[in-house]
Amino acid sequence: MQLSFRWYGPDDPVALEKIRQIPGCVGIVSALYHVPPGEVWPEDEIRELVRQVESRGFRLTVVESVPVHEDIKLGRPARDKYIEAYQETLRRLAKAGIDTVCYNFMPLFDWMRTSLAYPLPDGSNSLAYFHDEVDEEALLSGRVKLPVWNIDEDGEKLRRLRDEYRERGDEGLWDSLAYFLRAVAPVAEEVGIRLAIHPDDPPWPVIGIPRIIGRHASFVRMFEICDSPANGVCFCSGSLGATAENDLPAILRDLGERNRLHFVHLRNVKRVGEKSFYESGHLSRDGSVDMAELVAILAKLDYQGPARPDHGRMIWGETGIPGYGLYDRALGLTYLNGLWEASRAFVTNRV
Repeated sequence: MQLSFRWYGPDDPVALEKIRQIPGCVGIVSALYHVPPGEVWPEDEIRELVRQVESRGFRLTVVESVPVHEDIKLGRPARDKYIEAYQETLRRLAKAGIDTVCYNFMPLFDWMRTSLAYPLPDGSNSLAYFHDEVDEEALLSGRVKLPVWNIDEDGEKLRRLRDEYRERGDEGLWDSLAYFLRAVAPVAEEVGIRLAIHPDDPPWPVIGIPRIIGRHASFVRMFEICDSPANGVCFCSGSLGATAENDLPAILRDLGERNRLHFVHLRNVKRVGEKSFYESGHLSRDGSVDMAELVAILAKLDYQGPARPDHGRMIWGETGIPGYGLYDRALGLTYLNGLWEASRAFVTNRV
């Protein structure tokens, strides 16, 4: 397992020099975050990102993410030009040595939370989501800035997009995903890139907008739509673990046995009600996800791909990007490294 750490580029408050000091960390997960969805990534900027990462002794293990344009998700006539741009970006990333690309197919919003600093009993704070606190009108008008992505649009445009997605529905969104994968996966396979779709976060509809990638059956259907070995999954224990309906060990085993496990996010959540949770520390005892069991399964699968701790608590007075402080994610990576070493020792009969 290639333990990695997300880095948001030169403007990230967490510098690569600090990440170098985390025991067990060998890779960096990053992207060209300033490039708008639908545009081809400049080759010189891709090379510079790789250079910055490698100059600190890391490998750029995953590009997370190459965003999918809304016209592709909505099946609009302009989607073909955006798909062509996506294909070209994959070719350029492969040319620069990148072999794993994470993306998601969440309409309008990326991951969503209702609190950026939910207080925990130990004095730290974390991201949290309470479904009954989602204020649709405040969100769409911009009066309330929830921690979501792709929200820098005027309220009227957001309402039109909301209505369009509601009309398209689950099956329409599945049609869009199928069209995208059948066009993009062959290119990824040709250039040696593994695509890793990230589960919807949270894994249920928000403000009536469909979300289709959140259950075991979702992945199975996706593989039936596009059987390319390039078509794989980013297993996110936090996103999938937000609902008790998901059997995380079974999903992880199945993805591994199908050879479609292309990337892993290991973080914990504490479910505190129906469609409500907060992000706990990474330890199994702190949340609703048995992290030790998941890492043991990865060890039995002899998983050799990239994995990273995901969102962490904000501890010891740290400020910065919510969920992406240094301290708790560093503790999380060290904990995961310990679980991995112990699990591999058992698997290989060294203890």
